[in-house]
Amino acid sequence: MFRGSMVALITPMMADGSIDEPALEALVGFHIDNGTDAIVAMGTTGESATLSHSEHRHVVKRVIEVAGGQLPIIAGTGSNSTAEAIQLTQAALEDGADAALLVAPYYNKPTQEGLYQHYKALAEQVAIPQILYNVPGRTACDILPETVERLAQIGNIVGIKDATGSVERASEIIARCGEAIEVYSGEDPATLEIMLAGGHGTISVTANVAPRLMHEMCAAALAGDRATATRINDQLIPLHRALFLEPNPTPAKWALHKMGYGSEGIRLPLLPLSDAVRPEVLDAMKVADVV
Repeated sequence: MFRGSMVALITPMMADGSIDEPALEALVGFHIDNGTDAIVAMGTTGESATLSHSEHRHVVKRVIEVAGGQLPIIAGTGSNSTAEAIQLTQAALEDGADAALLVAPYYNKPTQEGLYQHYKALAEQVAIPQILYNVPGRTACDILPETVERLAQIGNIVGIKDATGSVERASEIIARCGEAIEVYSGEDPATLEIMLAGGHGTISVTANVAPRLMHEMCAAALAGDRATATRINDQLIPLHRALFLEPNPTPAKWALHKMGYGSEGIRLPLLPLSDAVRPEVLDAMKVADVV
C-alpha cells in the first residue's frame, strides 16, 4: 500500500516550544519537491509525547491540508492507552489521513496476547489502514514475529515499522506474513539491507534532512539495484549516525534549522543540540550534500 521513503516528520517549533506554522508548511513543500513518498505526521519523531491532543490533531490536519493529496499522509496515533489510541486514530480518519502509525504500548509491558488484543481493538473500531510500530528500545515492549503474523490476518492492518534494526527480524516477518503485510525499516542504518531482503520501504529520520537521496536510495532498492542503492546509502551513512548522536529529533531539528527550516526549538525534557556534536552533524550534512 505504501512504498519507498516515508519521512518521520519533525514538528518545527519556535524557541518557546510553540508550533512554527510557516516552517511546518515549508517542510511539507520541501518533501513534495524532493520526492518523499509519504509523510508521517505526529509520529514519535514529531514529539507526539509532548504535544497536547489538540496540538496533535492540528498538526495532522495542517499537514494533510498543505499536502493537498500530492502524497499520502500517515498519522501517528499510538498510545499506551488503547482507548486513547482509538480516539486519536478516529480523529485521524475524520481529518483525512491515509493511514495510522501505531507505536507499541509503552511502559505498560503487555503480554503478546495483550498486544494482539490492543491492535485488534484498534483495527476493529477504526476503519483506516493501520501500521504497527515496533521500537522495543524505547517502549520496553517487543511485538514478536508470531504476534505480527496473527495481526497480519486482520484486513486493515497493512504494515509494520520495525525499528529493531535487525535484518533477521525483518526477514522472519516477511517469511511468516508474505503479502499479508508490508515491512518498513524504522532504523535508517538497516534500511538498505532490509529493503533488499524484501522490505517495502522506510519510515525515516534521515529523510527529514536528505529526502531526495533517501527517495532515490529506496527506489533503487525496490528495483533490486544493489549497486546504485549502496552507492547512495554510502553517502548517507554519516548522516544516519549523526542524527542519533543525541536523542531524536534533536539533531534533525538542528540540521533543518541550518538548512533554513525554522528554529531549533524543542520541548523539554529534550534540549537543543549541544555545541560538542554540532560539527559532526554538519560534516555529515556536507557528505550528503544538503548544506
